Amino acid sequence: MAALRRDGCAMLRHSPSPLAFDRLTIVRSYVINQLQIMSRIAAKTDPFRAIADPTRRAILDRLRAGPANAGTLAADFRSSRPAVSKHLRVLREARLVVDTKVGRERLYAVNPVPLQSVAGWLEGYRTFWQASLMRLKRNLEEK
Repeated sequence: MAALRRDGCAMLRHSPSPLAFDRLTIVRSYVINQLQIMSRIAAKTDPFRAIADPTRRAILDRLRAGPANAGTLAADFRSSRPAVSKHLRVLREARLVVDTKVGRERLYAVNPVPLQSVAGWLEGYRTFWQASLMRLKRNLEEK
């Protein structure tokens, strides 16, 4: 049953049925769960997340010299082979590294394409800082 408020809008005297509340709760839980899954998937493929770790950046730097397997990469770092393999998995999920199976081992090589988005993002800051430094230089020279 509805009653009128002072502003003329209808107002329910009774709360919604428990069944409607349960459906709303189920739908809300489903949507939140799906958003969390999508967020995790997006995080796995995010090149910014992958290069945030200094060890992964060092692995990428090492792979610029040429392809290498996990054992060779582990020997180049103080990390264990399983730790390097985990870093390689993150880089692979972000598509920054591609692996090729050669016999029993996998060779890892850099895939530069996803780094273009990082370079594009950085370019805006490079332009900003160049302009800011030029203004600073002019101001200092005027004084």
